[in-house]
Amino acid sequence: MSDDLKQPFLDELKSVTSLSDAAALKVKYLGKKGLVTAQIKSLSTLSPDERKQAGQQINELKQFIEAECDKKESVFKNDELKIRLLSESIDITLPGKFAAFGSEHPLSKTLGEVIDIFTRMGFSVEEGPEVELDQYNFEALNIPKDHPARDMQDTFYVSDDIVLRTHTSPVQVRVMENRKPPLRFIAPGKVYRCDADVTHSPMFHQVEGLMVDKDIKFSHLKGVLITFLRQLFGPDIPVRFRPSFFPFTEPSAEIDMGCILCKSAGCRVCKGSGWLEILGAGMVNPKVLENVGYDPEEYTGFAFGMGIERIAMLKYSIDDIRLLFENDIRFLRQFS
Repeated sequence: MSDDLKQPFLDELKSVTSLSDAAALKVKYLGKKGLVTAQIKSLSTLSPDERKQAGQQINELKQFIEAECDKKESVFKNDELKIRLLSESIDITLPGKFAAFGSEHPLSKTLGEVIDIFTRMGFSVEEGPEVELDQYNFEALNIPKDHPARDMQDTFYVSDDIVLRTHTSPVQVRVMENRKPPLRFIAPGKVYRCDADVTHSPMFHQVEGLMVDKDIKFSHLKGVLITFLRQLFGPDIPVRFRPSFFPFTEPSAEIDMGCILCKSAGCRVCKGSGWLEILGAGMVNPKVLENVGYDPEEYTGFAFGMGIERIAMLKYSIDDIRLLFENDIRFLRQFS
């Protein structure tokens, strides 16, 4: 039976000139309705002895046809690949396409540096909601109803009891409500105030910090902030503390550093004083500790806060805060 098909197959194989021809020939002999398949189906009509011998011959023929068709297909595939390689060749003498590299935004870069310095000093990082309850943004921080910060000209009110947070201090209250001392963390994030000019933006970034434990003193606050400023601006930067007032700290201080632009000699930026105000700080007001359930007789702490935009403007000599938010590619390329 199988011998009747082998020679016709070989004759037809000689006339195969393409990959499609080879595939068609394979189907003709080995497909569901192929000639070899028909012989396999006819085995059931033979006696057991004849079926065994014929089955072996048909199987050998099937393997032979598969191997020969595969050889032909391989030849045609290789030929097609050679043609494609020649037609799709790359001219390596052509100049490459330039891919512009992005750069980290100066605000992100500055914020990352600030967070890195404090985490190396053992501070953790905490976050909170930007749409905040009046209770957390003002009341719990010892800012009463008649305080100037409550004025509609200074604060974005969503409703009578909900505001866009004006500082990240509410994060401090939320953490203290849920944890017992010792605490040491910073709270970076966006804050919002009704103010807009060359040095102020309605949305800006703050990093506030808090440390609460037994026997925390003002000297600890000074040590942390002096270390921070000298890590950020250089080991020789002069730092001074001036008495000030904040409702949530007592005593409070404004911290100045020597002007990095004129080296404290006096210039337009520092208004001839040689000093630049950089952040505010103080010892946590006992009323704030009481509001979160801490015993002010047992625990003390310090808090501080700074604007990231101001630090970025000083570090990179930027004279208009609006440049940080305009996404002008010519401006941003300077920081690549």
